Amino acid sequence: MATDTRTRMIEATALLIRQRGYHGTSLNDILSASAAPRGSLYFHFPGGKDQLVIEVTRASVADVTERLGAALSVESDPAVAVHHIYQSVARMLEENEFSLGCPVAPVVLDAPNNVPELAEICRSAFEQWIGLLRQAFVRAGVPERRAQALALLVESSLEGLMVIARATRDHTPVSVVADEVAALVEQAVLAGKAQQAESAA
Repeated sequence: MATDTRTRMIEATALLIRQRGYHGTSLNDILSASAAPRGSLYFHFPGGKDQLVIEVTRASVADVTERLGAALSVESDPAVAVHHIYQSVARMLEENEFSLGCPVAPVVLDAPNNVPELAEICRSAFEQWIGLLRQAFVRAGVPERRAQALALLVESSLEGLMVIARATRDHTPVSVVADEVAALVEQAVLAGKAQQAESAA
């Protein structure tokens, strides 16, 4: 039963953090949402709220990283892969009724600088996600510098679009930008391949 309690606390915290952020989620909120006795928090998480949030955030980052990596590896054309990623985000927003977005953004916006490990997890998350996108673009023939800029564009637009979609309760902006960004990626890939062919000639 202890494992069930721990799991409930983790799941409740993950949901609350995405909805309310780090500072907006109290221990009482976690205990209430997980239906866990107060003593169980420090039994399972001796470091208290910080340890729990760190574990939850690390797991959320790993999940997003795995999904992003899979999306980029299953499709050889990065423009198509990127379009699918935007579509996936649009579906996610609709399914959760625009109540949840990026699992890391609420933590970053709360600026928990007093928890260095948590801040590092968030920093590393964006580094990983942008890196996966950059690598996919480079593999397709986009020069490194352009690939980095495109990767940053994709990640930053997704983060901003999740906020806009939640505010307007409409995923249409995600779909509109998906077409534009996919077209940019396709142009970059074609230009990169043309440049490679010219260099080899």
